[in-house]
Amino acid sequence: MQDLLAADYPTFAEVLETPPPVSLHYNPRKPMLPLVASATVPWYERGVYLAERPSFTLDPCFHAGAYYVQEASSMLIAAAVARCFPEPRPLRVLDLCAAPGGKSTLLASILPPGSWLLANEVIRTRYQVLRYNLTKWGYDNTFSSNHDVADFVGLAGFFDLVLVDAPCSGEGLFRKDLNARSEWSPEHVQLCTARQGRILDVARELVAPGGILLYSTCTYNRSENDTNAAVLAADPALTHEPLDFPAAWGLAPRTHGQQAYPHRLAGEGFYLAAFRKAPSARSFQGISSAFHRLTPVPKKDQAAADAWATPEANLQYYVTPSNNWRALATPLVADAQILANHLHRLEVGTLLGEWKGQQLIPSSNWALATASNPNLPAVEVDAETALDFLRKGTPPIPELPRGWTIVRHQGLNLGWAKGLGNRYNNYYPKHWRIRMQ
Repeated sequence: MQDLLAADYPTFAEVLETPPPVSLHYNPRKPMLPLVASATVPWYERGVYLAERPSFTLDPCFHAGAYYVQEASSMLIAAAVARCFPEPRPLRVLDLCAAPGGKSTLLASILPPGSWLLANEVIRTRYQVLRYNLTKWGYDNTFSSNHDVADFVGLAGFFDLVLVDAPCSGEGLFRKDLNARSEWSPEHVQLCTARQGRILDVARELVAPGGILLYSTCTYNRSENDTNAAVLAADPALTHEPLDFPAAWGLAPRTHGQQAYPHRLAGEGFYLAAFRKAPSARSFQGISSAFHRLTPVPKKDQAAADAWATPEANLQYYVTPSNNWRALATPLVADAQILANHLHRLEVGTLLGEWKGQQLIPSSNWALATASNPNLPAVEVDAETALDFLRKGTPPIPELPRGWTIVRHQGLNLGWAKGLGNRYNNYYPKHWRIRMQ
């Protein structure tokens, strides 16, 4: 770091011993709540800094997907996408190393109409966290997959934007995570560099002609950042795309890309570089075919599904082998089928519920979905009742009607209760419940 920063090093070292700023980005499709913000993140209009760190676990709005707690420097992804795609158009987007989901929720929030996002994570436990965070965000244009990068080779030239936020040595986390300091070693840096190179070797082939590859890390060293970027820049099919961010943002230019340092801006360490695929590069050659494990809901039952969705939603419904119904936006069906032909651990659409007899048992995913019909039966509760509900309790809800009802707090859906007259059942998933008192 002394080599990289020269005279700036003492200031950098001093800042590492100070508390990190707290920041988050709001969900533009859900009510925006007035948290105590101290400032707006300069490079993302829906990102804010908080004056102090609250207990997010004890905020029902957090569990409803109203916002995502994300380090401010990572929100530079939004500014990069805006610069690389100045003319809005539908985009096929892949977040290749997506867990826990901060950048995926950010991307979903900024993509133009008609776009979709595939969020992938290779590690199964991290994939489950990713799925949960995408479920809370509630968008119907996000898919998820649990695959190694090598499994994507059949999708060469398919994606307009590929984000590789690569696993790294975590030097940019030294201020907020003391474990990152103890886990660092020169050997780990070299291991990360090799792993990143392997991911990028496939990722650059997945970009469509004229599309963008974004490469980012939360580290500083030249090996993981500059060396890997130089390999990409040397590829004749790629051209370095300068990210001309305003000087007032405080980023430091590298040979390829930009570097965030905590002593220069209100954020942690973050590296970001962009590369554009040549228009003459080979495009995707595959074709769409029917889903292998999803079958269309019978036409006679589709009206029952439509009643659960927003009136303007343009959805198609599919049945899984376990008799669950999934809702998928009609314009995205063909692309979703292409993905399903190549990726076997893939989830497309939103889980609507389970069909039993002649009725639908709604899923908790659908309660959080932005395509959920706002006119479904619902009851507003205060914060104390909401937290008890999220702990899977059954606090008194005096005006709860019979049947399926959404429990809401400050206009935000939390989950389902089923009124039974003088009592009700709480259908909030057991594995989601709050354990903190």
